[in-house]
Amino acid sequence: MKFTLRQLEIFVAVANAGSVSRAAEQLSLSQSAASTALGELERAYDQTLFDRVGKRLVLNDTGQWLRPRALELLARAEELEAQLGTDQSIGNLRLGASLTIGNYLATLLVADFLQQHPASRVQLVVHNSASIIEQVAHYELDLGLIEGDMGHPDVVATPWLKDELVVLAAPDHPLAKKRNVTLTQVLKENWILREAGSGTRSTFERALGARRSELKVRLELEHTEAIKRAVEAGLGLSCISRLALRDAFRRGSLVPVRLPELQLQRQFYMVQQKNKYLTSGIRSLMAHIQAGVAAAESTDDLPLPMVP
Repeated sequence: MKFTLRQLEIFVAVANAGSVSRAAEQLSLSQSAASTALGELERAYDQTLFDRVGKRLVLNDTGQWLRPRALELLARAEELEAQLGTDQSIGNLRLGASLTIGNYLATLLVADFLQQHPASRVQLVVHNSASIIEQVAHYELDLGLIEGDMGHPDVVATPWLKDELVVLAAPDHPLAKKRNVTLTQVLKENWILREAGSGTRSTFERALGARRSELKVRLELEHTEAIKRAVEAGLGLSCISRLALRDAFRRGSLVPVRLPELQLQRQFYMVQQKNKYLTSGIRSLMAHIQAGVAAAESTDDLPLPMVP
């Protein structure tokens, strides 16, 4: 066999980092050692694996073919090593979650998982849905939890849990006192919305259809808690997950605005890279996440702790 697992590990690190120096730093190697190992791998098969684009190294067709196979081989080797040794962990797992899921649900699921697997480690990355999908597609995350299926060709999306968005206002907003409001009424108001690329923003704009162009977006924010504070301050209306509003509605600091014209139900998805090898650790995490919400019809049914 002309290659070593270490060479494949360095190849994958360079593919992810886009440079030999950054890959070497991540692997605690010297740049010359990483460069030598990569060169030996390419010379062994008389193949180049990267093209240089500016200062970055970008996978060519051969490198793109090799990366998923190298990742699978490395994952199987790590799994074999853990099973042969005395290590009782199931490996280091990289989970990504959209902001709503990450802030209100994923942390609880991960905490429970780690209690059951105390020797394991989970890295939880929280970002908007578009970013999580890209990281899953490029093998940077083992698994993702997102709001809505964004149809990436390299990602498999499995329906996981139902959710609903809610239009919300400050208690003293004129529309807050109305039993029902119309779409025309709310489109005259200022809005505070999530940024483009978020699953929440995409669901809301799809629900508006052709009338989305009438939205008067006064403020865009990446974080749901910041949106809630802005609405409480009277800056306008918003539309976010009911999952994030339980405590605010209970306290009365925010109130729902009933808008029968809009269909704001949506689906949470579990996403994985379609060519990625699923280790026993990844499969265990997936099973735990699915079991954690198995009894719930939607996010309304989840027994979440209250925030004072």
